[in-house]
Amino acid sequence: MLHRRALMSGAAGLVPLPGLDWVIDAALLNNLIPKINAEFGLAEHQIAALNPSKRERIQQAMALVGTMLIGKFITKDLLLRAAKTIGVRLTAQQALKFVPFAGQALSALISYSAIRYLGEQHMRDCVRVLLDSRLRGNDAET
Repeated sequence: MLHRRALMSGAAGLVPLPGLDWVIDAALLNNLIPKINAEFGLAEHQIAALNPSKRERIQQAMALVGTMLIGKFITKDLLLRAAKTIGVRLTAQQALKFVPFAGQALSALISYSAIRYLGEQHMRDCVRVLLDSRLRGNDAET
């Protein structure tokens, strides 16, 4: 799922219109992040359906991990905060759009790697939240 979205982002990076790829990347992330959350059982509705003690453990783990994209409705503000982590790449990518051929190829590579990086980082956060919440549950039971 992540690889396909990153490939779509890379393809958008080939288009020589500055800014178009940012719009496409935002749309891809807006679709991708909730799907990753759901795959890990960490979508907003999935967390709300948990019993109160499990929900509290998940919320504590989310606070410890410091993630802002798990268990929340994805807003433009959240996507912009996530994009700040790859801001230098995206700025360089836009500048490369003006270099014929090689610039567009590099722009596509940067676009692919940026989406791939954000997706992988989000998956790592999901795993850390699940592991930490399980550890907290075991501590409470002993």
